[in-house]
Amino acid sequence: MTIHPLAPLAGVQRSPGPVVLVIMDGIGLGTRDERDGVFVAHTPVLDALLQEPLTVRLKAHGTAVGLPTDDDMGNSEVGHNALGAGRVFPQGARLVNEAIASGKIFQGDAWQRVIQAGLNGKTIHFIGLVSDGNVHSHIDQLNALLDRCAEAGAGRVRVHALLDGRDVEQKSALRYIESLEAKLSGLSTDTRDFRIASGGGRMVTTMDRYNADWRVVERGWKAHVLGQARQFASASEAVRTFYREDPGITDQYMDSFVIVDAKGPVGTVEDGDAVVFFNFRGDRAIEISRAFEEPEFTEFDRVRAPRVFYAGMMQYDGDALIPKNFLVEPPVIDRTLGEYLCRTGVPSFAVSETQKYGHVTYFWNGNKSGYIDEALETYEEILSDRIAFDLRPWMKAAEITDRVLAAVTSGRYRFIRLNFANGDMVGHTGVEPAIRIAVAVVDLCLNRILAAVSQARGIAVITADHGNADCMWTENKGVITPMVAHTLNPVPFIIKDFSAQNAFALTNVATPGLANVAATMCTLLGYVPPKEYEPSLVAVNAPGSKAR
Repeated sequence: MTIHPLAPLAGVQRSPGPVVLVIMDGIGLGTRDERDGVFVAHTPVLDALLQEPLTVRLKAHGTAVGLPTDDDMGNSEVGHNALGAGRVFPQGARLVNEAIASGKIFQGDAWQRVIQAGLNGKTIHFIGLVSDGNVHSHIDQLNALLDRCAEAGAGRVRVHALLDGRDVEQKSALRYIESLEAKLSGLSTDTRDFRIASGGGRMVTTMDRYNADWRVVERGWKAHVLGQARQFASASEAVRTFYREDPGITDQYMDSFVIVDAKGPVGTVEDGDAVVFFNFRGDRAIEISRAFEEPEFTEFDRVRAPRVFYAGMMQYDGDALIPKNFLVEPPVIDRTLGEYLCRTGVPSFAVSETQKYGHVTYFWNGNKSGYIDEALETYEEILSDRIAFDLRPWMKAAEITDRVLAAVTSGRYRFIRLNFANGDMVGHTGVEPAIRIAVAVVDLCLNRILAAVSQARGIAVITADHGNADCMWTENKGVITPMVAHTLNPVPFIIKDFSAQNAFALTNVATPGLANVAATMCTLLGYVPPKEYEPSLVAVNAPGSKAR
């Protein structure tokens, strides 16, 4: 579809300063008690903003962001897809579930080539996150693939099991590993040999993102491909041993391991094998995919690069075509806000640190890499610290704020978007004092941004992509467990208009969600939102509008 410039919106005067969208990653609206890291943190700025008349609560999980059910927590990727696209698209978990249920996933060329490798006497390898967190993967989807391998007659299958402890309970690995070991044992016969071959915690093995630390991918390569890591007789033995040796360890930080028998490692990757990375979410799947696919790979020494058929559960980067082969077609997200603003000639600026840089660029732009129009856009990445985030919970919030202030005062940009990663990345650690600091840091930076936007007579918009820091722990029968996953809580959406140009009021949107934000940005910028977008949350003198 041709993208036409946005039409001016009658009755709206352009603000002298820019519209600045602040995305407080992982900062939702929780229970307002001692469990709620947002509530207990020192947040005088956010507290005051929540009393502003142009404030609503947005749904940021489940069907509001394209996930299968409202029991599914949101995440930064689908959240930024919805924020930037203005509509809801079926997302990873839902797409994969539908493809498995219909059998479509097994009819494609990629799956047929995977099975053919197994029928040719080679090994089929599955690498991915083994949990039911449903953010990067789901163990039920892996089980469906394993069942189909057995039905098709594949003789040798190996699973390289990455441990979660982030989208599920911190120390829940045994629940999934023991279940998987039982599954594989049940599928094995005199002619079928299905086993776990290697594994490790997701934050130290394989699942790096945004080129933050290629050593993570290298450790995965050594374990999965070369069979080089600490050796154990089974994955469950590995997990129990790590727990025993370090009672404070959590699953996501568990060292890499390799399963061996009397002959050595049971599942190295060799020429002619097939490899499937079964995560459906893209950000932590791209780097390992590159390691398997790039002939002139230089990020680390692979030692050897076996000639395999490699496929992702989905294509993780549609522009760079990573990977080339995949089992399930990703959603086609078109007509994003960024595309419309570029077509309209609106200069924009996007900034975050490495951990969330792709969210305000790649995911915001509908899973597309690079600039839409380099003449109109400026993207800036601030390198994240390579350290556990609870040890430095301020992260790069101050540096991001510095860049935003410079962008505001430059007068070059009409639309500025940024992501503060603190609430999410520190929230995932489950360390309560660090979470409080992380949220307080974001609040401090908000104060600086608001002052700059006020001076420029612009409009500040404050929201989040999902919750996390708003629930630090749960209690069951007196037992307190750190909560390190995202939450199902709503997120704030606040407009602070310093321009004094328009009398905006809230519109009557029945169930406001993240997908309403793009149209709202159009309204604040003075343009008619695209007709296909979810409706704007504000209007000028709108019939039936309300202020609160």
